[in-house]
Amino acid sequence: MRVVLAEDLFLLRDGLVRTLTEHGCEVVAAVDNGPSLLRALLEEQLDVAVVDVRLPPTFTDEGLQAALRARRQRPGLPVLVLSQYVDQLYAHELLADGDGAIGYLLKDRVTNTEQFVDAVRRVAAGGTVMDQKVITKLLSRSEARGMIASLTPREREVLELMAEGRSNTAIAALLHVSESAVAKHTANIFGKLRITASADDNRRVLAVLAYLKR
Repeated sequence: MRVVLAEDLFLLRDGLVRTLTEHGCEVVAAVDNGPSLLRALLEEQLDVAVVDVRLPPTFTDEGLQAALRARRQRPGLPVLVLSQYVDQLYAHELLADGDGAIGYLLKDRVTNTEQFVDAVRRVAAGGTVMDQKVITKLLSRSEARGMIASLTPREREVLELMAEGRSNTAIAALLHVSESAVAKHTANIFGKLRITASADDNRRVLAVLAYLKR
């Protein structure tokens, strides 16, 4: 798996390169600023980009904007964004094109090597990975507007795991219930949120998140 990495802090960038390399990835470019990131995303043959939101020269959302610009020129380009903070606007921008192969992970998750590498692989494979804290904030925002008030506590748990990109099998294992029970909860969720069910897990996740961000 070929990876482009963007992180301005040398020690973290070096650590991420080592981690990815140790897990069988080839880091084809490791950059520390927005312009260099954009060039790498447009010129390199890559399977996934791991991008810090805030990069020089502006230290605002330079990394995110470079990734979004690259995806406009290379639709579906897999991008996993790293951020120090939960920012709904960043999540919304990332989800806006609906093409999938995206992720939003908080930097403190990087300390969990297996979780980080798993997220990189899932995004590279076309999946959608959203940090649990981001999902919780989106859900809380939606609840305040009465959008998911009808969901039961168990349905909410299933929804949060769905939004992380988990399959029904994975959700069943995590919640210690049967797959048929998860399928029933999923059907109830779609019914209550008025979302057409899809066999495509990625579109399913995007549909849920798109609804919640309204």
